[in-house]
Amino acid sequence: MNDGYDYKKAGVDIDAANQSVEMIKKWVDRTKRPEVLSSLGQFGGFFALDPGRYREPVLVSSTDGVGTKLRIAHLTGKHDTVGIDLVAMCVNDILVHGAEPLFFLDYIALGRLIPRVVEELVMGISQGCLDAGCALIGGETAEMPGFYGEDEYDLAGFAVGVAERNGLITGEHISPDDIIIGLPSSGLHSNGYSLARKVVLEKEGLALGHFQAELGHTWGEEMLIPTRIYVRPVLSLLKDIEIKGMAHITGGGLADNLARILPPGLKGEIELSSWDIPPVFSLIQQYGSIHRDEMFRTFNMGIGFLMVAAPEKAEQGIKSLQLAGEKPIIIGKIGSGAEGVIFR
Repeated sequence: MNDGYDYKKAGVDIDAANQSVEMIKKWVDRTKRPEVLSSLGQFGGFFALDPGRYREPVLVSSTDGVGTKLRIAHLTGKHDTVGIDLVAMCVNDILVHGAEPLFFLDYIALGRLIPRVVEELVMGISQGCLDAGCALIGGETAEMPGFYGEDEYDLAGFAVGVAERNGLITGEHISPDDIIIGLPSSGLHSNGYSLARKVVLEKEGLALGHFQAELGHTWGEEMLIPTRIYVRPVLSLLKDIEIKGMAHITGGGLADNLARILPPGLKGEIELSSWDIPPVFSLIQQYGSIHRDEMFRTFNMGIGFLMVAAPEKAEQGIKSLQLAGEKPIIIGKIGSGAEGVIFR
């Protein structure tokens, strides 16, 4: 019997999975909100929506991953930040509609389950949840030998938030002359990594450990800077003024994501001189001889989140965001005529 096959010999270590659960409990527990009724290890996560807080609550949900940024984590052996990216990609998306993130679930798939790596991943997810004010109420860890390489993993996340029905923000009320306010990104965030890796690591042949003077650190450190989570300052802003539309600047860049929220017959007019484009984008553009329009459809170019407000509300919105610790920038306005986004 001892010479026969078992699950562990086939590549799946249940004992390691159980060890991982014990190691991540503290990271899950620190994200709890009063509405959480379940504990780690149950088959489902329980979240009791407080009926006294809402008149007509609408649940807003999103799911996403981290993309090929995970390759940088694999190559550097640093796994404690991509979990923040995972949460950010989901909660920033539901924030666009004015929703407060309530809870989050994760899915981690690995070629080989290493408890330390799982703990580092969940540590980052936990930090992201704390930054967003939501609870980590469940997840799944799947060991999949033969499907992923031994040192490879993938992440997916699922966020659920709530907004009042009459407070949902969709962009439908955006009108000409409205002001576009941008919030700075922390760098690449979690988009464009296939192009960034192709240009920096392959074409230029730079190592992740290469110190880049313009960045002030190595390429590996730059590429692992977590995606910013905008939940707290934006929710605070929404208590002060009406915001007509918002966009999370992810795949498609400023051009495609702003266009998604514009009503027919309107265009976004972006003033390129209104902010300083961070050096990481200039370097990538230079190394790859990339056209400006391609850069703005691939990367966030230094603006990670934007809001559209009426002209008479913009100044108050800027002050509110500054009080919340943000550095908001008026990056353009809404025009009429040809639809889409133009850069000046």
